[in-house]
Amino acid sequence: MAEALFIDIADNRLNTYVFDARQGRYELKESRDYPLSGKYDFASDMMPGGIEDVFLSLPVSMLNFRVMELPFSGRERIREVLPFELEGMILGGTDKALMDGIVVGKTDSKYQVLAVYIEKNVIKDILGKLNSFGVDPAFITSLELAKIVKDFSPGKLLSFPSIDANERIELAREEMRYPSVNLRRGEFAYTRDVERTRKSLRTTVVLAIFVCIAVSANLFFQIAATKNEVAGLKRDMLKSYRELFPQDKNIMNVLYQLKSHMKELSGKEALFIGEDPLNLLWKLAQADRASAVFYEITTDKGMLVLKGEARSLGDIQKIKDNFGTLFDDVNIADSKASAQGRMLFTITAKEKRA
Repeated sequence: MAEALFIDIADNRLNTYVFDARQGRYELKESRDYPLSGKYDFASDMMPGGIEDVFLSLPVSMLNFRVMELPFSGRERIREVLPFELEGMILGGTDKALMDGIVVGKTDSKYQVLAVYIEKNVIKDILGKLNSFGVDPAFITSLELAKIVKDFSPGKLLSFPSIDANERIELAREEMRYPSVNLRRGEFAYTRDVERTRKSLRTTVVLAIFVCIAVSANLFFQIAATKNEVAGLKRDMLKSYRELFPQDKNIMNVLYQLKSHMKELSGKEALFIGEDPLNLLWKLAQADRASAVFYEITTDKGMLVLKGEARSLGDIQKIKDNFGTLFDDVNIADSKASAQGRMLFTITAKEKRA
């Protein structure tokens, strides 16, 4: 479970509060107080070890104040204009101080702002002493100031009421959630969270690079495997092509040349699709031929020509009618008498369409 340490510097004492941080709530675990002979008279035994989240409160007597009116209440905007508003009011110039501001009231058109500032050297000395014990506070506030601004009046800055131990703990708990001011700014700003974020980002970037490398390697192997497979298929196609067309010696593009051969063969389809003479003879055998005798039968591309002789023209007509059930477009193309007195004929027909 995460722990938080709140260091509360009073005028002549130092209080430490250790909280258990539970889902944004701070439960007091222990509190201790130590006498101080000087403002920075810290000792290592005053600082509980192993706690990363540390917060610091300074006594209001160490702070300086100015009350001013501004036409806006945004915290960041106030922080931007404070150096210009306080210029000439701070001994040594605003670049020698750290400052923050709190809105403590409002008139009809302006906001009453309490400017809080402290010399940089003071913060430097305090942070240096705490850092020597491995303590690095995330922000610097003031519990006494937090109480003053709850019901602000300028007179409280000169004579503020005392705060008992229990109230200080409650104020510390509130300040850890929403600090009234933060005087750890500028060159003294807290950077540990930034470093954590940077480390986290570096770790994320490194992991992302490893993922990209892994994906790229996998993609590379897939591409290589696909290329090998394609090469194998091309070899098989070339082998099959040579077996089908051994006369071709100059093979440049197997697929293109194969398509060319297929187009050429499709134009010669009729040469490869022969007639079915057995089926034709079977059909002729089924027909009632009367007295007719066929001595020449010709078929080409579905066209049938029958030549023969019969006893009479009536028998020829009968043959034509009978063939009408077996073939399409049956016609008597020619008929004439022979020297022997029989009738010579020529009948044309077409194979029935499927």
